[in-house]
Amino acid sequence: MTPMRPPCPRPRRRGFTLVEVLVALAIVAVAVTAGVQATDALTRLSQRQSVQWLAQLCADQALVAARLDPVFPSPGERLHICAQAGYDFAVTVDVGTTPNPSFRRVQVRVALAEQPQDVLLRATTVLGRH
Repeated sequence: MTPMRPPCPRPRRRGFTLVEVLVALAIVAVAVTAGVQATDALTRLSQRQSVQWLAQLCADQALVAARLDPVFPSPGERLHICAQAGYDFAVTVDVGTTPNPSFRRVQVRVALAEQPQDVLLRATTVLGRH
C-alpha cells in the first residue's frame, strides 16, 4: 500500500480582485475631488482678499481727498470710479449733517463697478470745518 500524499495546495494567486481595485479607485477619486475643491476655495478666497484690499485703497483715497479739500463739503451723495490693478470700483461718498453744524459725517461705500449693489467695504468718518 502506498502512503497517501497530502493534497497539493492550490497555487496562491497574486494581485487584486476587481472589487478591490474599484474600491481603491473610489477612495482616490474622493480624495482628489476634495483636494480640488479645497484648492478652488483657497483661490477664490485669495482673489476676494485682493479685491477687498483694493477696495480699501479706494475708500482711503476718497476719505483723504475729503479731508484735504479746502472747501467744507455740502451734504449730498457723490459717485466716482476708482481704478485699481485692473478693477474698476464704484465709490459712493455720502456727506451728511451732524447735530453740530461745524462737522459733517462722511460715509464711503465701495463696490465693483459691474456689481454696484454688492458693497465690498463701508467706511465712515467725521470731518470738521477747521
